[in-house]
Amino acid sequence: MSKSLIDLISILDIEPLEVNLFRGNSPKTSWQRVFGGQVIGQAMVAACRTVEGRLPHSLHCYFILPGDPQVPIIYQVERLRDGKSYSTRRVTAIQHGNAIFSIMVSFHAEEEGAFDHQDKMPDVPPPEKLTAEEVSKQPIFREMPEFIRRYYESDRPIELRPVELSRYFGQKIEDGRIHVWIKTAATLPDDPALHMCALAYASDFSLLDAIMARYGRTLFDKRMMPASLDHAMWFHRPFRADEWLLYAQDSPSAQSGRGLTRGLIFKPDGTLVASVAQEGSVRERKT
Repeated sequence: MSKSLIDLISILDIEPLEVNLFRGNSPKTSWQRVFGGQVIGQAMVAACRTVEGRLPHSLHCYFILPGDPQVPIIYQVERLRDGKSYSTRRVTAIQHGNAIFSIMVSFHAEEEGAFDHQDKMPDVPPPEKLTAEEVSKQPIFREMPEFIRRYYESDRPIELRPVELSRYFGQKIEDGRIHVWIKTAATLPDDPALHMCALAYASDFSLLDAIMARYGRTLFDKRMMPASLDHAMWFHRPFRADEWLLYAQDSPSAQSGRGLTRGLIFKPDGTLVASVAQEGSVRERKT
């Protein structure tokens, strides 16, 4: 079992403390605040453990305060509804006696529908063409900043393979549409709810980059102070988070220190499996 798999499973495997009460821990990293996807994923796991026979179909959440990675996070679940077809849970993440995050998760019993349509997947290079080995053959890679090299080489729970590499060199993406292939770094157990929680964890990676891409900038820019404010996600069709998924992102608006981003997540065969929307704070540091 690889280190990455152990890390992701341990992140999502929160500890039950009492009925509707759970505790999650943060991995040991150099980050000064808890990664937003971690709180989303752990809160989803807490909600899933209070529902039987149904899978999540949507989540809506707010980031209230920065999380402290040195302190465990307490997740308090409220069972708001258990209806004939839908169940609803609200989860509050607590640190130092304060709510740092709140999420609503809705669950749906599987049923047949009269309508079935989806948007078409963008035509982009497959992940096999975007490995570090393949990218290194391109002339620009020799000039690639060290932080981008580490992007490929670091051992993380989620593998990321960006498509538009030129944006890391200051090229503006005029329509703000960017694409990233994502998957967990190692195989996960055959648990559909766990794969949903893992994709929710991964969905917060790089999403605010869609705002920066219009200006030829990235979230690595030390002049920026990016932070997620809210996050919503809808699950459409079955998938595995440990197989490559294309995260197609764009940003239709940015103003007043905030930016809106959207994402569609596809399987390689073109199946649309999830949609994401997020608003983030994208202020510049004061000098």
